[in-house]
Formats: sequence, C-alpha cells, structure tokens
Amino acid sequence: MKVLIADDHGIIRLGVSQIIKEIDPGSTIHEAEDFDETIRLLNAHIIDLLILDINIPGGNNFQMISTVKSKQPDIKVLVFSAFSEELYATRYFKAGADGYLQKDTSPVEVKSAVNTILSGKHYMSQNIREYFLQGMIRKEVNMNNPLAELSDRETEVARMLVMGISQTAIAEKLNLHTSTVGTHKYRIFEKLAVSNIAELIEKYRIYDYS
Repeated sequence: MKVLIADDHGIIRLGVSQIIKEIDPGSTIHEAEDFDETIRLLNAHIIDLLILDINIPGGNNFQMISTVKSKQPDIKVLVFSAFSEELYATRYFKAGADGYLQKDTSPVEVKSAVNTILSGKHYMSQNIREYFLQGMIRKEVNMNNPLAELSDRETEVARMLVMGISQTAIAEKLNLHTSTVGTHKYRIFEKLAVSNIAELIEKYRIYDYS
C-alpha cells in the first residue's frame, strides 16, 4: 500500500503513519507539509491513498480533491479535518472525497475508514450515516445551522475571513478577482445576518462545531 499523508502538523503525520503501519507493515508512506508538496509527490509517485488535511497551506478549498484526482484518477482520498463533519462532510463527498474523518477520531475508526476506502467503498462516521438515514442532512441541519445555507465557495471565503485573511489574499488563494470576493462577502453577510467580521467570527463560534 502506498500512502501520502498531507498535513502541516508533524505530530499528526507521525500518528497517522503509525496507524498505517499497523494496518500494513509493508506500506510505503510519503509525507507532505503543504499542498504544493502534495502535488509534487503525486507527480512523482503512484499513490493508493491520500490522507488530506483540508486546511493544509496552499490548499484550503473544495477544488483540492478534483486537482488531486486529475493527477491520479484512481487515488482514494480520505479527508482528515478539524472542521465539523455535519457542515463539511457532505460538501467534500460531493467534491470527490472517498471518506471524511475529524481529527479527534479514534485510531480504531481511522483503521476502519482506511480499510473501507481501500476496498472501494466510501466511509462516513456513524454520526453522519444516521443523519443520512434519518433524512436530516438537508432538513434539520439547514434549518438549525445558518452556515449550512452558504454555497461551497461562500463557505471557503467565510472560513478565510474568519481566519483573518484579507480579501486580496483570498482572491489570490482562490484565483478570483477581488471584486468577486467582495460579492461573496456581501452574500455571506446577508445570509448570516451579520454586518462585520467580528459578528461573522461570533457566528462561526456559535455554529461551527469544529
């Protein structure tokens, strides 16, 4: 098994590497600290499984997965994130992910996710499966959590605004015009009923269960 772990935190890469070695002691593991390095490694090696931190430097958007799969169409992608799965898991599945786990997941569940994905299936936690089975993903989550009303692009922009990234820097990261980012910001404020960044941060503090 050939695995690429893309995460900017060394302790996370170490922990995940140990779990992978427990699954397959003969596995080959590559590591990347940012998205540019991830792409360089994908260009140099055939990878069976990419374990991807969605907030990795140089990435941080929903297009990362399509970029990865354009390089290696058969690669399996397990998103490993600190962000709330209720808000983000379905978005990343739609973007092409094969699985989604939060970083506080137990080693046992990480092993289960890896084995499931490598068998050709998608993996989601019991929590998300229950939401799907009960038909609640689009109903109750959307009604109760205003952040779910944002589009994928608005979610990306909002998350960066909360992180203190300027509109100019956001435009560069997402390859957008600054005016387009301004339009997204206006729509975000309108949908979330906020009037400034401080209120946006507070809205995320309340509703983003990361």
